[in-house]
Parts: sequence; C-alpha cells; structure tokens
Amino acid sequence: MNQLFEVDKKTRTYGTDKQLYEAEIHMIKSIKENEGIHVTGLAEILEVTKGAVSQILIKLDRKGMLIKDKDINNQSRLALKLTPKGETAYIHHEKLHQEFDELVNGVLKNASKEEQAFLQSFLISLETGIDDFQRE
Repeated sequence: MNQLFEVDKKTRTYGTDKQLYEAEIHMIKSIKENEGIHVTGLAEILEVTKGAVSQILIKLDRKGMLIKDKDINNQSRLALKLTPKGETAYIHHEKLHQEFDELVNGVLKNASKEEQAFLQSFLISLETGIDDFQRE
C-alpha cells in the first residue's frame, strides 16, 4: 500500500517540461473532462475549497497548462480549458493509468475466480472502511 501511495504522490512531467504534483494533474484531468468548467465547478468535483482551486490554477497557468477565458454565459466567471502542453500532460497521465491497469490485470490473470472474488470483496470493504475513517 505504501508503495502505491508513493507512486501516486510522485511528481512527474507527464511528457512536458514542467514537474506536476498530484493535485495539479488531477485538476488538469478535471478540466479536460469538463472543458469550460469554472472555479466553483472544479471545487465541487474535486471536493476542495474554491481557494485551493484558485491556488492550483495559478500554478498551472504559470506552467503554461491552461487557458482562462471569459465565460460567454457569465462574464464574471472564467471558463477553463487546456493548452497543448496541458493536453500532453493529460494524455500522458491517462497512459500511466492504463499501464497501471494492465499491470494489475496481468497480476490477476492467473488468479482463480475465488481469489478474484476475495480481492474484490476485500477492496470494497477497505474502501468503505477508509470512507468511514475519514468521516470521524
């Protein structure tokens, strides 16, 4: 588990010339999958404050990862989309997840149906337990 957490927290360039932190690449992913989204929408999706979103957006803007345009429906809001560099980071991040999925599937390929069922049940229980732990 610790190794998995370390892999996820590691900064990477994701095919660009800039190091990106976990929170930054997840924001890039959210912007790509919700093009034209605004700060409040990102905060809701990522379950963080608008202030936290704004701080990360400043960093991503400095790194050349996003474009802020006036929202055509509401001139007081900014609509967000990715630059070509941000698109590259998104693509490389998705590829990394695909490679990890292939690794997991390769490990599970030789597992029996019973072992797979146990693992699925265990992971669901673990996820529920972590959710409960975070609420306390």
